[in-house]
Amino acid sequence: MSGADAVPIPPLFPLLYEPLVRRALEEDLGRAGDLTSDAVLPPDLTARADVVARVPGRIAGLSVALSAFRLLDATIDVEARAVDGDDVAAGAVLATVHGPARILLAAERTALNLLGRLCGIATATRDLQTLVAPYGAHVVCTRKTTPGIRALEKYAVRCGGGHNHRFGLDDAVLIKDNHIALAGGLRTAVERARRAVGHLVKIEVEVDTLDQLREALDLEVDIVLLDNMSLETLREAVALAKGRAITEASGGITPKTAAAIAATGVDLLSVGWLTHSAPALDVALDIV
Repeated sequence: MSGADAVPIPPLFPLLYEPLVRRALEEDLGRAGDLTSDAVLPPDLTARADVVARVPGRIAGLSVALSAFRLLDATIDVEARAVDGDDVAAGAVLATVHGPARILLAAERTALNLLGRLCGIATATRDLQTLVAPYGAHVVCTRKTTPGIRALEKYAVRCGGGHNHRFGLDDAVLIKDNHIALAGGLRTAVERARRAVGHLVKIEVEVDTLDQLREALDLEVDIVLLDNMSLETLREAVALAKGRAITEASGGITPKTAAAIAATGVDLLSVGWLTHSAPALDVALDIV
């Protein structure tokens, strides 16, 4: 059953994830394949198995996970019983796979690793977005992602109802404290950036004081990243920026603090742990 706040999630093109899944399979199969299954199971043995959610959660990456079976054997019969963006109960069957038993077991861990990771991110995002939605705020992820699978993890954030921040360093300008220090000041950094980038590129500046915020607003930046501010300072910052720039809160945001931060009126809550520390959802492959 889909979550009440869920919207249709445009699926990922296989072109974007199959190379990643291939590399994961290569890592697991190594140089000699699945020694255990090849030794224990007859080559003509077939089996049917269910992909099951052991706990409740939000689904993300089901097609990605199921591709692990098809990449090892295109004849594998795969039947998805859920779609990304669905909320499922404990024990829900997410998909059924049928084919050579050796293949099912060879692809099992790669499929479950990916699915559990992405569902965990989607579930954590859903829960956090639920907390801030009453205030009109949105949760966004960061570049604190697992190397090599950023596109998948950011897709999982979208499945959870969150929004994506930058995909990489080439998406937008984000002038942080180190840029300001090395450039010799906030104004210099912003003016250099504005001269260097095209008209479609937005400029965001990280500030940690109200004085810095006023300077950034006077320079007409598009977004201000309000870093590690107290709730009182955040409220003042939002009032100063209202109608002048998008506001983004960052730093130490947890499920315990998210609602209070959103209540200050910020537009966005930037949360790194969604993609670097969200616990994986417990999923399994059960032979029927």
